[in-house]
This record gives sequence, C-alpha cells and structure tokens, in this order.
Amino acid sequence: QVQLVESGGGVVQPGGSLSLSCATSGITGDHYAIGWFRQVAGKERELVALATSPDPDRTKYGDSVEARFTMSFDFAKNTAYLQMNSLKPEDTAVYFCNAIFRDDTTWGQGTQVTVSS
Repeated sequence: QVQLVESGGGVVQPGGSLSLSCATSGITGDHYAIGWFRQVAGKERELVALATSPDPDRTKYGDSVEARFTMSFDFAKNTAYLQMNSLKPEDTAVYFCNAIFRDDTTWGQGTQVTVSS
C-alpha cells in the first residue's frame, strides 16, 4: 500500500521561497508517476509538477509555475521535493503529493501554503 506524507508548508512573503517534501512508502520498481497538485477552495485541483518513471528528469510543470518551481527526488530517502521560488499570492493553496503506482492513485493529506505580506 502506497502512503504519502507531505511536510513543509507555511506562510511566506511574496517573492520568497518554500520547499515541500513528500515522503513515500510502498512504491517499488521503476513504473510509477509522482507529482504535486494544488487546490484552492471552490476550484479544481491544478497540476503543479508531474514526473513519470523511469525518467523523473522529464518533469511536466503547470504553466503558472514553470521556471519558478522545481521538483526533485532523493531515491535513497524515497522522498520527492518541490522547491518553490518567486512565490506569488496566487500560489496560495493546499498542496497535495500524488502517486500513481500499479493503476492505483494515492494522495497525501495536503499541506497549506500561504503567500501573503
């Protein structure tokens, strides 16, 4: 069973940076997808970043975060990261880690990111 645990959310000023972590367990082998989505109350969940194994360097980013956000992996720690730079108030949302493994989709519990002065 896949489990995802996010951490690292918080409050940051516009223009600042924040890093999120997604600790994974239960994913084995090379065929999976892992990514980040975000959601604002009353709106649909939006793609932030998505990488498909076995080439996690080929990461797809949402248009609104391209060139500001970077997803990376530490395979030794089974952890995915989302580095968010040049944050804007419109980046405020609950951020969810997502994994697709053996045709099952798993979501983390979400972590709040608030960009405000």
